[in-house]
Amino acid sequence: MQQSTMTSVPVLQIGPLSISGTVLVTWVIMAVLGGLSWAVTRHLQAKPGVVQTAAEGIVSTMENAIHELAPEQTTELLPFIGSLWIFLVVANLSGLIPGVHSPTDDLSATSALAILVFFSVHWFGIRNQGIKGYLRHYLSPTSFLLPFNILSEITRTLTLAVRLFGNMMSLELAALLIVLVAGLLVPIPILMLHIVEALVQAYIFGMLALVYIVGGIQQQERTPQERSDS
Repeated sequence: MQQSTMTSVPVLQIGPLSISGTVLVTWVIMAVLGGLSWAVTRHLQAKPGVVQTAAEGIVSTMENAIHELAPEQTTELLPFIGSLWIFLVVANLSGLIPGVHSPTDDLSATSALAILVFFSVHWFGIRNQGIKGYLRHYLSPTSFLLPFNILSEITRTLTLAVRLFGNMMSLELAALLIVLVAGLLVPIPILMLHIVEALVQAYIFGMLALVYIVGGIQQQERTPQERSDS
């Protein structure tokens, strides 16, 4: 908990607005990713160089992962899910920089990401099926299930936020305890553990977001008869 508290300490004061370490690191990550994206896409070539090849490989890998679950919505979901994956990888690994704490070991940051996923589920569902078709499933197969369906939406959002926060915070604390006990004799294994766990947690969060969105879209799919009636 001390680690999470440190990320919430204000580091900048802009008038009445206090900027915490979590917010500052998040802004820096977004600015860096935005700048890199702009730089890479400004000079695309038919015969790509090393940087373009790496970027295309990353995008293709994410595209294939999305295509496995949503072949018809791959192009539609790639910008959001891909951006989420890339941000989480960088955010999780940012804790390896001396003096920098990963934003994802702060519950406020993971909650914001979970809320973003929550609204995205509804956005893509309504966009694909229309608001009437989307809302209909909350009353299916009976209106008695409405409060349970709403509760399910809320609890899975909370679970998504707490899972990432808990895993990243425990990873940071475990690495700190090992260093305190063993000194600097095991820095490389700890570093490798952190990298692997950071990548795994980013992948899991992104996949869960993808599953929720795809599940929402598929649940809202209507039969031809329903489409003709509407």
